[in-house]
Amino acid sequence: MKRPVEIAKGVYSVGCRDWDLRDFHGYSIYEGTSYNAFLILGEKNILIDTVKAKFADQLLANISEIIDPKEIDIVISNHTEMDHTGSLLRVMHKIGEEKPVYCSKMGKKNIKSHFHRDLNFQVVGTGDELKTGDRTFSFIETKMLHWPDSMFTYLKEEAILFSSDAFGQHYSGDEVYDYEIGDAIMPHAQKYYANILLHFSPKVQALLKDVAKMNLKIAMICPDHGIFWKDNIAQIIDAYDKWSKQEPAERALVIYDTMWESTAKMGRAIARGVESENVKVKMMNTRRWHRSDIITEVMNSGAVIAGSPTLNNNIFPVVSDVLTYIKGLRPQNKIAAAFGSYGWSGEAVKYLNKEFEAMKMEIIDDGIRVQYVPEKKDLDICFDLGVKIAKALKEKCQK
Repeated sequence: MKRPVEIAKGVYSVGCRDWDLRDFHGYSIYEGTSYNAFLILGEKNILIDTVKAKFADQLLANISEIIDPKEIDIVISNHTEMDHTGSLLRVMHKIGEEKPVYCSKMGKKNIKSHFHRDLNFQVVGTGDELKTGDRTFSFIETKMLHWPDSMFTYLKEEAILFSSDAFGQHYSGDEVYDYEIGDAIMPHAQKYYANILLHFSPKVQALLKDVAKMNLKIAMICPDHGIFWKDNIAQIIDAYDKWSKQEPAERALVIYDTMWESTAKMGRAIARGVESENVKVKMMNTRRWHRSDIITEVMNSGAVIAGSPTLNNNIFPVVSDVLTYIKGLRPQNKIAAAFGSYGWSGEAVKYLNKEFEAMKMEIIDDGIRVQYVPEKKDLDICFDLGVKIAKALKEKCQK
C-alpha cells in the first residue's frame, strides 16, 4: 500500500501503486505503475484526480489518514481516462455529489459519457483560475496530450505543476522524488514518451513553448504516473524537448522475424554493413522483443530496417503487428529499407515498403529479396545495403 506523503506544506500525495500491472493498452510494463492523486488542504480542501476503480478503497483510506473524505470541497479532474477517473463516482458519493468537479470542456463530455451521470461540473480552460483562501490554482489546457480533455493544474503558491499524463513513467518503485532514483528513471520516462506521447510530438513542442512564455516558476512537476520531478526538472523538460523534435540520430534499428533463419542471416549481414561505417546498430527480433520496447528504439534511431519472410503472400504476422503499432505512433524523420527471404512468391518486401510509405519514411532502397537460403553473394549484397543505409543516415544527420 502506498501511504500518503506530504510533498509540500498541506499538499499530499494520496494515490496508489499497482504492483501487478504488466500491460497498458499493449504497452509492456515490467515494474507496475502508480496512479497519483493529490490532496491540497486549505480554506477549501481540494482533490486533484482519482485512481483506477479497483483502488478506490485505498484512495479513500489514504485520504482518511489526513482528513475525513467528506471534508473535501472540490475535485479537479485533469484527465478523464479511466485510470484517473475510475473511482470518481465512488469518491463523489463519499464526499457529496453536489460538490464541484473542475475539468475542461471535453473533460465534462468524457465524464458524462463514461458514467452517464451529471455532476456539478465547473468547466475551465487556459488562463482560468480557482482561488481559495491563500491558494491559487491556474489551469492550462493540453489538448491531445494525450486525450482531447487533458489539462494541467498549477498551484501558484507552491509552484507545483500537476501535469496529468505528461512527464510520467509507468513505474511503481518505493521512491517518491527523482533524486531518490537518479538517472535510472529516465529509461522509464523515455519508454513512456515513445508509447504514449510520440505521435503528439508537435503538440508537445507547442506546449513547451507556451509554458516557457508563461514564465512559470516550477518547483516540482507531479505527473499522474511515477515519481515526482523536483531536483531534475530541467532534465525531464530538456528530454521532452529533444524527443518531441524527433531529430534523426546516427543509429540504425533492424527489426525482423525469421522462419528458418534465412531472414535473420540477411539482417545480420545488413547490421555488419551499418557497423562498418561506424554507425551504431541494434537488431530486435519481433518475437523476442515487445512492441513497446521496439518503438522506444525506433524513437532513438534515424534508420529503420525491417525484415520479414513471406508467409501466405504477405508479411510475417508478428512483424506486421509491430509495424502497425509503430505506424500509429507516427515517428518522423526516418530513413528506411526492407529485406526478406521467401520460398516461391516473395511479396513481403513489397508490403514492408508500403508500410514505410504509409509512415512517410524515406525509402532509400527498393529492398532485397532472397529465395530460400542466402548465399555469400546475397549476404554481400545485404552488407552493401547496410553500408548504403549508414552513409545515407550520416548525410541526413549532418543536414
